[in-house]
Amino acid sequence: MSMCASAWTALPVRSPVADLLADLAAALGAQGIPWYLFGAQAAIVYGVARLTADVDVTVQAPANRPVAEWIAALEAHRFQPRFRDPAFLAQTRVLPLVHDPTGLPVDLVLAGPGLEEEFLARARRLSVDGVVVPVVDVSDLVILKVLAARPKDLDDVAALLRVQADLIDDARVRQVLAMLEEALGQSDLVPEFERLRAQALG
Repeated sequence: MSMCASAWTALPVRSPVADLLADLAAALGAQGIPWYLFGAQAAIVYGVARLTADVDVTVQAPANRPVAEWIAALEAHRFQPRFRDPAFLAQTRVLPLVHDPTGLPVDLVLAGPGLEEEFLARARRLSVDGVVVPVVDVSDLVILKVLAARPKDLDDVAALLRVQADLIDDARVRQVLAMLEEALGQSDLVPEFERLRAQALG
């Protein structure tokens, strides 16, 4: 009896987020759809302490396949659309889903041409509770969070700069943020990064 109990307790326990990502990897992998994890869960992977069940993923939707077809494939892997208005996907480029076994929400963001395609190519394969998935590169995660500019995103940037200073390519972050400033008509992205960097390293 004690041997059975010992063997049972030795079994690894995956988090609900890892269960969701395992099903998502199977669903998207079966269709050959490139994707990466970003947002709060990516920050957690890189060592930021966060309490959230939000899962955000960028996907490169197949250009030659109807949206309904690959949504059906997601449903076959236990994901359900949170609402079924095709206009919402067209307007927002976000597909909100829920993972049936865990009840966790996941937002699939459709990648656009250019920078998001570059982020897809640079994504790293990392482990989330034993489930290996593509995760946005940490420097690109910093860029995305500076751009989002919500207080919790900026807190994440400061934390990432503290715990992953050796991995973050400051020059790349500055270069991409400067490009985004020009494209968006802003002038505050690079200064905000510099402020957070000074705060984290000071």
